[in-house]
Amino acid sequence: MQLIPGHVIVLLKRLGIAVLMLFITRIIFLLFNSNAFNDVSIIDFGLGLWFDMITVGLFFFPYYTLFLLPVPIREYKLHKVFFKILFHITNGILIALNLLDVEYFNYTSKRSTFDLFSMASAGNDVNQLISTFISDFWYLFVFLILLIAFSEFLYRKTQPTFVTFKTKPALFYRKNSIALLILLPVLIVISRGGFALKPTGIIEASNFTKGKNTGLVLTTPFTIIKTIDQGNLESLSYFSDEECAKLFSPIKTSVPQNILPDGTNVMIIMLEGFGIEFIGAYNNGESYTPFLDSLIDQSLTFNYGFANGKKSIEAVPAIIASMPTLMENPYISSPFGDNKINTLPNILAKHGYESAFYHGATNGSMRFDGFAQLCGFDNYFGRTEYDNEDHSDMTWGILDEYFNPWTAKKMSKMEEPFFSTLFTLSSHHPYFIPEHMRDKVKKGPQKICASINYADYSLKEFFKEAKEQPWFNNTLFVIVADHTPASTTKQYNVRTHLYRIPILFYHPSGKIKAERKNEIFQQLDILPTILDLLNIETSYYAFGNSFYQNNDRESLGYLSGSYYYYTGNHMTTIINGKARFLHDFTTKVITPVDSLAYYKKEVRRNEDRVKAILQTYNRDLNLNKTVVE
Repeated sequence: MQLIPGHVIVLLKRLGIAVLMLFITRIIFLLFNSNAFNDVSIIDFGLGLWFDMITVGLFFFPYYTLFLLPVPIREYKLHKVFFKILFHITNGILIALNLLDVEYFNYTSKRSTFDLFSMASAGNDVNQLISTFISDFWYLFVFLILLIAFSEFLYRKTQPTFVTFKTKPALFYRKNSIALLILLPVLIVISRGGFALKPTGIIEASNFTKGKNTGLVLTTPFTIIKTIDQGNLESLSYFSDEECAKLFSPIKTSVPQNILPDGTNVMIIMLEGFGIEFIGAYNNGESYTPFLDSLIDQSLTFNYGFANGKKSIEAVPAIIASMPTLMENPYISSPFGDNKINTLPNILAKHGYESAFYHGATNGSMRFDGFAQLCGFDNYFGRTEYDNEDHSDMTWGILDEYFNPWTAKKMSKMEEPFFSTLFTLSSHHPYFIPEHMRDKVKKGPQKICASINYADYSLKEFFKEAKEQPWFNNTLFVIVADHTPASTTKQYNVRTHLYRIPILFYHPSGKIKAERKNEIFQQLDILPTILDLLNIETSYYAFGNSFYQNNDRESLGYLSGSYYYYTGNHMTTIINGKARFLHDFTTKVITPVDSLAYYKKEVRRNEDRVKAILQTYNRDLNLNKTVVE
């Protein structure tokens, strides 16, 4: 130990404290999200420790670089105070960010990325919700305070034993310079994750653990710092352009079905957080959606409806523009958010359709108003336009039971044919239910159950009002959830069920045959299917496929470095262009058997399909060629 300078020992102890805090917050994270991790091994914790060290190496770079400088001032009080403050600021940020996902992971099923700050800066959502977050998740603040206090306790134990400059200046400079030249490169290598050409990224976690466990292995500070400036997507070259186009092409041509009359109105209703877990028509279980169940019986629907993401901000471009989020940042808040794209409003505008986007949240929430304008919507109606704060939930915006029927009345002022979208909000955390409804809603084992039931009642209120409007009988309704909600049920936390949502097509005339298809239908398929139903003849750019055309039914989702591709009755997990797992998503088993070795031809086909989609996606987004003029 005499060969190691005292300040090096002090530095390593302090960095060790930061690593320990990340480890403790990982334990807290696991305890609160145990339903999402039912197959954890000691290897996952070892890998997690490695990511903790990388995270500390990245965030503490200013700390250890300055601390290692061979300057003879370490015995001064100012030096000690400066580094103590710098340590606790950095350590406090790491603890706070890791604790953030103790609860937020429930909603996204992945560690937060830098887009969280992009969304927070849009609109006034954070200011509105801060008091709710504090009251609902107060225990996270208690954890934060306790861990900072524990860090301070341990920090005081790292008493320095320095070689003084005054008595041995030559020894001081020699030992300090050697320490700098040896330790700084070592710490930099750790912060990079090793000697590989590229620093360790989010996707590397998937190389060493199961895709569903990446959320446990990673740390939130790491995923945030790795997504600060993504710039262009990586150019992929799995195939030549000709081979890639044969495997996948986003250039589609509509095929009029002549099921509905020309000039049919269209309305898409996006239901906040409606997973099939709470809908009896899909799960043969207890239902919190009696009205939606009755509507499903009159609609074309799918037993395997899939969302293409886990956030509302990912759902809107998927549904309106058939544009998925196959990267860490949601499409809307990514560098490609202002790319030219084909959307339902701008395609339908060429055929005489007026369009409007209705969302009762505060204007600017999740950038929906800006994206609606970019998509070509003629009008946007939000909390500002509703203009009655007596009907607000005091956090997100206007309660569905008021905003929904108001939307139905407002639509009567639109010129037919029209295209409109209603995005509901009441079934979103904090799951507020107005006092006059609290004894009327059906409660369940999860807090969201009553909120889903209230949102279902509000949907009924919309249709009650809509039936009185002159446009009702000439309108195609598409009802789809934006994503699955947070769930405490293990079954709906596994990847095979993580994206399962209701999607239905309803026309009051009954011209669309009411039937339940036992096949896959994803959010990306909505735009192509609508164009075929409206008898619109056009070419367009889309990642989905029309239900009415002879295409293989498929769905694709992305989470933390893993791509989940659904086709047939299998979910293929693909990481770094390589199929890693194959599971049957039609079973309700919590730990489905990996059948990768038994379906080699299918796996290779799925692998090539996904690689072609990703190669096309990255290339076209980088070149801003995501449109057919």
